[in-house]
Amino acid sequence: MNIKVTTLNGTYDVPFFDGDSTLESIERQGIAVQSHCRDGFCGACRCKLVSGSVDYKVDPLAFIDDDEILTCCTVPNENVELIFD
Repeated sequence: MNIKVTTLNGTYDVPFFDGDSTLESIERQGIAVQSHCRDGFCGACRCKLVSGSVDYKVDPLAFIDDDEILTCCTVPNENVELIFD
């Protein structure tokens, strides 16, 4: 699976590594995105899900809109496209 990541610094194609969260796969490629708790509590890793779908490893407690995900506690089901502010 592939994760397309758009940040203020550019757009990147990131391979998803089995066993990782979405956030961990992004970080493996040296892409800096905000994160903090890594457990779905704080919402720092919130981003917009443009396309694709994800599953949550744990139910998040942070508030997210319908078109947002928390990358720290998700794994993609298919290719996904994400936009970080």
